[in-house]
Amino acid sequence: MKALSGTLLALLLASGCSSSDTDSSAPPADGGTGSPEGAASTEAETSKLGGCILTTPIGDVPDDLYMESDVTATDAYPPFDKSLSVYGITLIARNEATDDFMRLVATAIKEIFPRDESLDLETQAEILRNLYRYNTTIPVPVGRDMEFVEENEAAWDQTTNHNTVCDIIMEGVNGQVMEVVEHILHFVSDVGLHYTFPDDWGISQTSTLAQAMDRAVELGYYDVGGYDDIDEPEVRHRVEIQEFAYWVISTAWNLQEAYGPQNEEEWTISDSADLEAKMPELYAMYERTVGRAMRAPSAATLAAIGPTQAEEGE
Repeated sequence: MKALSGTLLALLLASGCSSSDTDSSAPPADGGTGSPEGAASTEAETSKLGGCILTTPIGDVPDDLYMESDVTATDAYPPFDKSLSVYGITLIARNEATDDFMRLVATAIKEIFPRDESLDLETQAEILRNLYRYNTTIPVPVGRDMEFVEENEAAWDQTTNHNTVCDIIMEGVNGQVMEVVEHILHFVSDVGLHYTFPDDWGISQTSTLAQAMDRAVELGYYDVGGYDDIDEPEVRHRVEIQEFAYWVISTAWNLQEAYGPQNEEEWTISDSADLEAKMPELYAMYERTVGRAMRAPSAATLAAIGPTQAEEGE
């Protein structure tokens, strides 16, 4: 969905981060497991794919991939004041953001990666390792006010240069549930899935996801016209493909009918059965990758985050 958050962040990141000219759709040559965590030059740290995705694994991977913290004051992510880390994703916010909202977002992340023996937990673990390796970091502003970024440009650049910051999660907006789910999935697809399944979910021109996106555009299922205002082709492609990944996963999870926007023109596939019928090869790819490693957040957590679209309209 063309939200203010995604477009604004794309433009901010395009102007503030250097782009990588190399193909970063594949993991490091050693599969990522042998890379010296935390060791990289300044040039490597600021080399980005699509304007925001770190191309060198500079983050520390802990022995316990399911580590989580509570909200903690920090000066490590200026101009933000506090952070919460969960399963390889760090949420960062200014003091006006509520701790309870950050904790709800963290709960949704944990439920997307349940330690359920019916899942492929080794694949899930590799997704989490990649979230750690590439310093996956989500700003959590209150509402749509991002003036603090322009007022603290040097501090913002310091944080975005050394972390993967591709979007934001806004607190206190309409459509709160999908604001949370969508932007968690942007980071999971841009980093975790991109590096774990480069042939299928890679931010490239040739991945299964990219080719399916092109077909969906041709067939009228996905309208990318809303992203024409992003001038840099590499950034625009990354935004288009991360949005497509969100539509695919959330539709496969059957979340759109209850929580998605009404009368949506960008995406016209309604639910899991419709997705399987209209794009069977894409659905099969989803099933053998995301479907065996991730789950939708629980109904209880979604209800705690916000109302359904029907309830919101009351």
